[in-house]
Amino acid sequence: MTDLFPPFAPDPNEPRKRLFKPVPFRMIIPNIITLIALCLGLTAIRLAFEGRYEPAVVAIVVAALLDGIDGRVARMLKGTSRFGAELDSLADFVNFGVTPALILYSFLLHELKAIGWIAVLVFAIAMVLRLARFNVMLDDPHRPEWKKNFFTGMPAPAGALTSMLPLYLSFLGFSIGTAAAPIALVYLLGLAFLMVSTIPVYSGKTIGLKVPRHWVLPIFVISVAVFGLLANFPWEMLTAITVLFLASIPFSVLRYRQLDRAHAASIAPVPQPTVPDSEPPPAA
Repeated sequence: MTDLFPPFAPDPNEPRKRLFKPVPFRMIIPNIITLIALCLGLTAIRLAFEGRYEPAVVAIVVAALLDGIDGRVARMLKGTSRFGAELDSLADFVNFGVTPALILYSFLLHELKAIGWIAVLVFAIAMVLRLARFNVMLDDPHRPEWKKNFFTGMPAPAGALTSMLPLYLSFLGFSIGTAAAPIALVYLLGLAFLMVSTIPVYSGKTIGLKVPRHWVLPIFVISVAVFGLLANFPWEMLTAITVLFLASIPFSVLRYRQLDRAHAASIAPVPQPTVPDSEPPPAA
């Protein structure tokens, strides 16, 4: 038997084979940002259950800002991956679908009992359907380049931030009592419809790729002014941004239709001029 199975002593100097290839750190950074945003969304639920609605809303706003950063950071560092895309979608569902709906239910919709909870379910399901459709549309190779400037339906972060308009108004001193619960329910269902609809919403993803030189200093000044207003008047600014965003949707639709007609005209076949048939020679 010793001849069939000779003893084997491994070479202590032989390097061990790695089971997995090392991952570049540049691919981890965007996922860390996404996970931090997810932690903020989950913490916002806890804050809402404790009745601390203002810090809960701030957590959602910061999560929305991080959601807009992680993708850009991944593209800048060339660290995009399928894993990061799936993680981002799951985090968006929690942060912008589940958390705002639960906060709004804890704040006001619980007054409507089961009807209020059904509105929460509808909003959360609309969010996950909107995210699933977004992921599918990314893989469409025939999508024209100009359509990348538009979202199909209201984007997830915008849906979350606009859904908390009743809380903004409450923080501003408006009386949001039991009588306002049916209005908040209709408002939440309307946002759910906008998310699953095919209404085009301007994305602004191409903003900042190339900025004219004469706009650099004004952009600096405007950015500082917006940051100062948000820091000192957060609820007034969030209310104004929500109203302006909802009011801009009809203009997004008009612009989308203009570009769609121009694109259709550019790919339409050019009619060729008809050449008349030559007359037959006269009979002899």
